[in-house]
Amino acid sequence: MDREITHSQAVNEAIAEEMRRDSTVILLGEDVAEAGTPFKVLSGLVEEFGTERVIDTPIAEPGFMGIAVGAAMTGMRPIVDIMFGDFLFLIMDQLCNQAAKTHYMSGGKLNVPLVVRTNLGATRRSAAQHSQSLHALVAHIPGLKVALPATPYEAKGLLKTAIRDDNPVVIFEDKLSYQMKGNVPEEEYLIEFGQANLLREGNDVTLIGTSSMVQTCVAASDLLAEKGISAEVLDPRTIVPLDERAILESVRKTSRAVVVDEGHQNYGITAEIAARISEKAFYHLDAPVIRLGAMDVPVPFSPALEDLTVPTPELVAEKALSICRGELVHDA
Repeated sequence: MDREITHSQAVNEAIAEEMRRDSTVILLGEDVAEAGTPFKVLSGLVEEFGTERVIDTPIAEPGFMGIAVGAAMTGMRPIVDIMFGDFLFLIMDQLCNQAAKTHYMSGGKLNVPLVVRTNLGATRRSAAQHSQSLHALVAHIPGLKVALPATPYEAKGLLKTAIRDDNPVVIFEDKLSYQMKGNVPEEEYLIEFGQANLLREGNDVTLIGTSSMVQTCVAASDLLAEKGISAEVLDPRTIVPLDERAILESVRKTSRAVVVDEGHQNYGITAEIAARISEKAFYHLDAPVIRLGAMDVPVPFSPALEDLTVPTPELVAEKALSICRGELVHDA
């Protein structure tokens, strides 16, 4: 039976259910126990599971990430809470050189079943060091899986799958989505990695969005419908593994694609998805694949400037309309 809960509640439920199911699941990070994190996502967990399983750490990300890697190698399933995605830079050695490579370097004898929970997203007025979307960095590393939930339903289902996975998983939640409400079943469910979600069917153009950009693409499809353009909207859900089959099937049907992601546009997720479409669906395309990412600038603190750095529904609709009309093809 479905009920409507927030993204924040969905994350909390996922962790609580997995901790009840499996005593090897632990949670550690800054302020996860007493404060319940700055976004109050984890409130109540320490009261149920105690401080031996919900562990407040010092402000020392490299240290507690190293502890988590060791714990995972020796039988635990840690969930590591990294307060802001920007702090990934502090744990890159432990995550990318140790956790990601241990299974390979041990000849398959060791696993590192841990989850890094963190966030992404601008337009929260948090300035350049607390507003970045860095999922492309970890998606570049073999051995890591990367999930990007866009709704409360996905937030719960993907996190439960991540906790049960025997590989290290990094899951990014959009900071502005924590109070978003959506239907989430009361009964247990999992969302398999590598399976995209088709939100809307269309015939003229495919809009591929990640994380909060899924809602941007849905809003853009409404704007396009007013212009008589039928847009298909696809949410990959995970970028590693990526549901390439679903993306290619959609683009082969519509013959046009706009890829939208909140990470910086240069060398980012939009480039990877666009490249795969160009390589494997080239002869089905009626127009170039269009990429829309965040501006390649540090995220400004100024609200007026910050809002300009992230793709909007209006911009997505404008670009989609252009390729449907053949305008960008003629300009090339």
